[in-house]
Amino acid sequence: MRLKRTLAGRTVGAVGLGCMSFGGVYGATDEDESFACLAEALVLGVDHWDVAEIYGMGVSETVMGRFLAQHRAEVSIATKAGIYPKPERHFRNDADALRASLEGSLQRLGRDRVELFYIHRREAARPIEEVMTTLVGFLEEGMIGGIGLSEVSPATLRRACAVHPVAAVQSEYSLWTRQPELGMLQACAELGVTFVAFSPVGRGIFADRFPDPKSFPRGDFRASNPRFTEPNYSANTAAIAPFRDWCRARGWSTAATAVAWTLHKGDHVLPIPGTRSADHLRDLAQAPEIALSPQDIAEIETILPIGFAHGSRYSDAQWIGVEQYG
Repeated sequence: MRLKRTLAGRTVGAVGLGCMSFGGVYGATDEDESFACLAEALVLGVDHWDVAEIYGMGVSETVMGRFLAQHRAEVSIATKAGIYPKPERHFRNDADALRASLEGSLQRLGRDRVELFYIHRREAARPIEEVMTTLVGFLEEGMIGGIGLSEVSPATLRRACAVHPVAAVQSEYSLWTRQPELGMLQACAELGVTFVAFSPVGRGIFADRFPDPKSFPRGDFRASNPRFTEPNYSANTAAIAPFRDWCRARGWSTAATAVAWTLHKGDHVLPIPGTRSADHLRDLAQAPEIALSPQDIAEIETILPIGFAHGSRYSDAQWIGVEQYG
């Protein structure tokens, strides 16, 4: 990869790696497969790895930590905290909970510092100013290199930045999820915040072969996702098929082109497609090599106009904790 992005004061490759699937969110995995993917990331220059405490309840972080213990790797690591599944799923941003989560993450990762630490979900009743004070304390202690916020609104970002600079905001952004264009991309550009786009491949829908919901393994996040259930799924694949043909005619993979589209939305946008497959990562890492012209962008957005997706990006249960805006 030749393109670079700035994140938490560091220069990293323009495409990062989302590591949610290492924890079994999209079905069972094994350490060998994950290690092969991380090793390939080093070869490809994919040097920003994104993980979270909740991904397999520490499994993804543990796998990453074991890999790092065996390999010399100059990588930027982001982790996230604030989602707690027991006794029922809830969110906490108080200092004690965040410290305990961060210390646990560092132990699993085998590090005394991470480059970026996100609030995975905001605790709505707790003022963001209080949360920022806690995070600034972690910065001053040297435990984290930058502050991140996930799935928040532009208004929350502005309040947070009034306390201390925020390094990154993370939210879903892709050809079928474009809500960040309603203010978040603009706010990040204005405030000097990197926008980290997760699921730029639409959880696999923008692959050269459509995923088959009938084959989703037990525990697959998509099994209850409205966009992957009927009748929405059939409508979505019918809409996306012409985009796949458009990519194929140009010799580009569908997934890499979808990621390239996000890169063309601003120099402050850093996509982190998720995969645990070394082969898929090689494909995704080609995105910076795809130079989309203004005409290409216009043609893509004619094939897949804003708002084309059938179904919400989350189920009712999955929406809880995500800040709405626009």
